[in-house]
Amino acid sequence: MTIEKQHNYGNDSLSTLEEKDKVRLRPGVIFGSDGIEGCRHTLVEIVANARDEAQEGFGNLIEVFRYKDHSIEVRDKGRGIPLEYNQKEQKYNWEIVFMILYGGGKYNNNSGSNYQYSIGLNGLGTAATQFASEYMDVEVYRDGHKYELRFEKGENVGGLISERCEYEHTGSMIKWKPDLEVFNDIDIPLTFFQDTLKRQAIVNKGITFKLYDEETDETFVYYYEDGIIDYVKEVSGEKALTEPQYFELETKGRDREDKEEYKLKIQVAFAFNNENTILEYYHNSSYLEYGGSPDKAVDSAFSSTLHSFIKDKNKYNKNEKRVTFTDIRDSLILVTNTYSTITSYENQTKKAITNKFIQEAMTSFLKEKLEIYFIENQSELDRIIDQVLINKRSREKAELTRIDLKKKLSKGVDNFTNKVKKFVDCRSKDVSRRELFIVEGDSALGSTKMGRDAEFQAIIPVRGKPLNCLKSDYAKIFKNDIIVDLLKVLGCGVEIKSKHNDLSFFDIEKLNWNKVIICTDADVDGFQIRTLILTMLYVLTPTLIEKGYVYIAESPLYEITDSKDNSYFAYSDTEKNKILKKLKGNYKIQRSKGLGENEPEMMWQTTMNPETRRLIKVTPTEAQATKDAFELFLGDNLAGRKEFIAEFGYKYIEESDVV
Repeated sequence: MTIEKQHNYGNDSLSTLEEKDKVRLRPGVIFGSDGIEGCRHTLVEIVANARDEAQEGFGNLIEVFRYKDHSIEVRDKGRGIPLEYNQKEQKYNWEIVFMILYGGGKYNNNSGSNYQYSIGLNGLGTAATQFASEYMDVEVYRDGHKYELRFEKGENVGGLISERCEYEHTGSMIKWKPDLEVFNDIDIPLTFFQDTLKRQAIVNKGITFKLYDEETDETFVYYYEDGIIDYVKEVSGEKALTEPQYFELETKGRDREDKEEYKLKIQVAFAFNNENTILEYYHNSSYLEYGGSPDKAVDSAFSSTLHSFIKDKNKYNKNEKRVTFTDIRDSLILVTNTYSTITSYENQTKKAITNKFIQEAMTSFLKEKLEIYFIENQSELDRIIDQVLINKRSREKAELTRIDLKKKLSKGVDNFTNKVKKFVDCRSKDVSRRELFIVEGDSALGSTKMGRDAEFQAIIPVRGKPLNCLKSDYAKIFKNDIIVDLLKVLGCGVEIKSKHNDLSFFDIEKLNWNKVIICTDADVDGFQIRTLILTMLYVLTPTLIEKGYVYIAESPLYEITDSKDNSYFAYSDTEKNKILKKLKGNYKIQRSKGLGENEPEMMWQTTMNPETRRLIKVTPTEAQATKDAFELFLGDNLAGRKEFIAEFGYKYIEESDVV
């Protein structure tokens, strides 16, 4: 018997990474990702440190530069980072800040000294960003000196350079370029810079955040004098359901009896609004994408308090379920900004906090303040209750509609050929080849059926004019046989555009076709049916348009026959004139008939043959233009329609049937 020799695994087999390699080789551990999301976090970390200085009262302007080569610079007017020798630690402060993970001045923030409400809690961001950079240049002005540092790929170059200097103000300037050896993408979009600085301005009242973008040569300034309440007023605008409210509390507590007590500050601003809704949570000025403790507190406080008032006012129907926070948030603008001297983040990316005391304190505080607000503002309470119940009942109705439609569509998935009237399938099961022609009426079905290539071209006729999906609710839309049959044949489900996104069941992978081709007559009725079908797709399956699956088949306007019985087809008057010039007399011209009257050979040549047909791909821009035009001509925009007719009606009067 042979025994394979095993690799040695002994006391010398284990190793540790150097500080810089902990970041450069494992950026996902520190930044949450080695992609653009992780790279973006370097900006957040350096801005956070500048903000911490300003929040402590040192400087009220933070400037950020976005350069074309993807390098970034942050300047503040704080006290300047201490860089000289630290007797206590027996090393230079610049080493502690820029070369050691978890080094810095933010570990004793519960003692009442520096940075009580710091974002940069773990002392990790500056060093981690330095390690993850192709280079980092640092300039600091303090103590009558200008200090300079240079780092390249995690290593210091040249040590600390200092010289006596006169300056207008103290402060720090850090410029770095994220390293493509660390992140696979360093092209942070302008929108992320804008969102980050705007959010910082929202929760740091009185501090100006200025962004200079070299790529667009634009400057953006963000400033909110009164912080989150100003932001809520801005979002709410003039169409608010209620006046914006602001609550604030400072308290102390602990997450567990054996844990240290810490300070907590709570700021909440909100308004009810039917047109604009947002929920944003911040902690120590850091945006909490997933919320955590504040999210749970807001949900609990608003849901339970409103439920109690609805119940007391007998606003529920018999046996009706209680409201949920989903029904409330559909009409809510709310921003919370909490600060604590001890914080439990889910991880270094700080997308959620988990402090038990913060959740409990916020829940209790909000319940108390909401109860007082509702009692003192009965008219606003009544408007809120009415709207929340409308949201709730609309959601429940939409859910029932979704379930009913899913049942209808699922019946057609396995064998829709036998379940959809007059649908003619093709033989190929290869989705990359399959084409669906949506044609106008039974007569067009006959001619396209005979003119098609049955291997890969299928046909479904539209009987009559489809329902106007822009002016109908979902219940009515999904009772319409034409629409349901078409959805069965498409196979991908629907995207219900409402506040309740969870009610959709759309899956592009289940689409049965590579091309969905709308094929109607080149006359007024045909154009209207085409527009109705396009609008239906825009409302129910917009992704098909966005991904480029929807096409319009152009039908010829004229058939021209020369003296030798050769046929030419013109798709416009311009083309017709060009053909006539070439023929120079001895021709016969006739306006093309409807699709149903065309010979199979003509249908194949002009409309269905991939080599000779003309297809127009419907783009998202065109879909929006179609929707706008449809709403203008056939929707509820009566004033706009009158204005359009008055301005442009004369151009179409000759084509109308009016005499």
